Amino acid sequence: MGRVPHGASSLYLAGGVSFLNAHEAVFEAMIEGWRMQQIGGRHLKEDSVSRALGVVRRFESYAGKKPWEWSAGDFDEWMALLVSQRKVEASTIRSYQGAVRAFCDYICSPHYGWVDECMERFGTHPVQVCHEWNTLAHLQDYEGKPGRRPLTRSELQRLLDHADAEVTRLLDERRKGALPAFRDATLFKVVYAWGMRASEAVGLDVTDFYRNSKAPQFGEFGVMQIRHGKSSRGGPPKRRAVVS
Repeated sequence: MGRVPHGASSLYLAGGVSFLNAHEAVFEAMIEGWRMQQIGGRHLKEDSVSRALGVVRRFESYAGKKPWEWSAGDFDEWMALLVSQRKVEASTIRSYQGAVRAFCDYICSPHYGWVDECMERFGTHPVQVCHEWNTLAHLQDYEGKPGRRPLTRSELQRLLDHADAEVTRLLDERRKGALPAFRDATLFKVVYAWGMRASEAVGLDVTDFYRNSKAPQFGEFGVMQIRHGKSSRGGPPKRRAVVS
């Protein structure tokens, strides 16, 4: 007998047991099963999984139906509300669609038993409500607002000069905070020079600098090893190296 997978319905619903509120009990079991399948089976980050669960709950609340009653029309209406009335950004819409699609994939999969469970209890079963006609394709790497622009070179220089001047000012005035100000000024330069995200910079250590045999002029600082890079789809942090 094979091992029962994380998220299987049999782990969260006792067979043959009736509930006072079967609809709510089965939905909560699905939610918990998906949470464990994502964390225990796929090893995704708990905060990423929690955000996805929140999206599924919001859709369930909007539709006023349980997942085995959802239709593509319900999802279409929710998307129309978010886009036309609430003006939700495209990247956020895509993350919502991804969460609902992944949840439907889970409860529709024969590996986890929810289709059979719903057929036995409710005489119907869940279906995938997200398809190519009602979801947003990822066509561009950058989806920020057009009004946002990068700093010009002179603006960037003024920013870095101001950060350095703050260190000097605090030292001259014999005030506290010179060391944190120096740290911040250094981090500004590191983030810019190696093209890092704020979360990546926070995880840095001085030992993350290495020699680069192809660029001996940089000495011990030829390569930056980023150990806490942005994860993919809620997975573990990715490592990457950035040449100086």
